Amino acid sequence: MQHDLQRLREESTLGHLRSEEEAQEKDTPLANLEETGQLQLPTASESELHCMTIIGQIEGHMVLPPQNKTTKYEHILPQLVALEQNPKIHGLLLILNTVGGDVEAGLAIAEMIASMTKPTVSLVLGGGHSIGGPIAVATDYSFIAETATMTIHPIRLTGLVIGVPQTYEYLDKMQERVVRFVVNHSAISAERFRELMFRTGELARDIGTILTGPEAVREGLINEVGGVGQALAKLRELVNQGRK
Repeated sequence: MQHDLQRLREESTLGHLRSEEEAQEKDTPLANLEETGQLQLPTASESELHCMTIIGQIEGHMVLPPQNKTTKYEHILPQLVALEQNPKIHGLLLILNTVGGDVEAGLAIAEMIASMTKPTVSLVLGGGHSIGGPIAVATDYSFIAETATMTIHPIRLTGLVIGVPQTYEYLDKMQERVVRFVVNHSAISAERFRELMFRTGELARDIGTILTGPEAVREGLINEVGGVGQALAKLRELVNQGRK
């Protein structure tokens, strides 16, 4: 009986020592490397600035194929509402690399951003094409990388189009909504924007204009050529101005 009790005590002591050794091994850099692929675990730090990305194709009422890289507007709109209500977030950095997409979905995102009370800054990297243009100019201040481009062209519809006057009137009204929004939120004039939109010979087998980063700034569409450092500095400046 005493022998059995002694054996149980020894096993309990050994088990306790093993659990301590295992706990120490889990805290070593080697264990972190095995579990996470890096030597140190990332530490989450709260920031008063939030970054949101608009990438790929802006998905609207129709679901795009799974191989397409998309930004779903029904995901973006609730996030914008949450950011507006969150007292810990004081500014929004919007990063764009998009080919455009659904016009109404893009305008909905742009209108939401433009109506936010917190400072917002956009940065176009790669491309801010088509309906990505209104989203880029919806912020309080906009940047574009020197190598980035923006495509300005008339509205296009995919699928079946009924060739009746009402269809073309609808297209004209939708296009006018885009023109009016861009003009109201940038320094470009309506006449110049329409001229760039309907220019022939700029796009292969099509009409429209491709603007590089410096060209977009010269046209008054974007405020400044810059990168993420300049965009964050401007956003902090706007946040500090709001506090004063």
